Amino acid sequence: MILIDGKKTASEIRNELKIEISRLVELGKNIPGLVAVLVGENPASEIYVRSKAKACEEIGMRSKVEKLGANIDEEELLALVSKYNNDNNYHGILVQLPLPKHISEDKVIEAISPRKDVDGFHPISIGNLVIGKDTFVSCTPAGIQELLIRYKIETKGKHVVVLGRSNIVGKPIANIMLQKKEGANSIVTVCHSATKNISYFTRQADILIAAIGSPNFVKSDMVKEGVVVIDVGINRVEDKNSKKGYRVVGDVDFESVAPLSSFITPVPGGVGPMTIAMLLKNTFKAYLKIGG
Repeated sequence: MILIDGKKTASEIRNELKIEISRLVELGKNIPGLVAVLVGENPASEIYVRSKAKACEEIGMRSKVEKLGANIDEEELLALVSKYNNDNNYHGILVQLPLPKHISEDKVIEAISPRKDVDGFHPISIGNLVIGKDTFVSCTPAGIQELLIRYKIETKGKHVVVLGRSNIVGKPIANIMLQKKEGANSIVTVCHSATKNISYFTRQADILIAAIGSPNFVKSDMVKEGVVVIDVGINRVEDKNSKKGYRVVGDVDFESVAPLSSFITPVPGGVGPMTIAMLLKNTFKAYLKIGG
């Protein structure tokens, strides 16, 4: 069994980008920039946005956080997005979700220029993904594929079973793995809440991607020997022995499933660290496309 180290891989990606950006600085060129828009006082969102800004700073990428009050008018937020659509110093625009209920998330996402949609949520980006065009792919699914490629895990003709059909992970990773490209070209099955006898499908998986938000859902009797397991779940479970009173586990029962796996991601330290790394990579891609 080989442990897929997302933390190490994410660090490698950040270092690669740092080298590219330092070259731009040496040449006296404009550098890539990312603006994150945070609306309201969501503690989890604040931590995540701070992490993104810190990651930008570490690799020499320009970053800015626009922190707005929860009562901001929808039109004001759309105007701010429009402003950054036309700002040549910022190549990626990220509006942190969720937004307050009086603001339409769809409207805001659609207001971001597809050229700066580094979160990969714009309908144009999603449409391009489905038909196989080069596009921005949402960061967690992009990170999953990056791990498969960097660990040289064969995907061509392999049966990928995805647990979950969210717009953020399940649907995009299913579409990524269907493409006739490196790190994909797979046979894909998507299981969800209406799937009867889910073990029937999971036991067929050469690569199992679990993204359903249910702690330790996948047990050893649900997988075959030699399976590659990608666990996207981040769940808090009560743990009286922990100072915090909880511990973080995935959607896969790691202790029982790991011995049967050829490769497996841990939680934490697997897919999670890849999300911000791929956001930085998408921003650099946007910079190259826009032309600095």
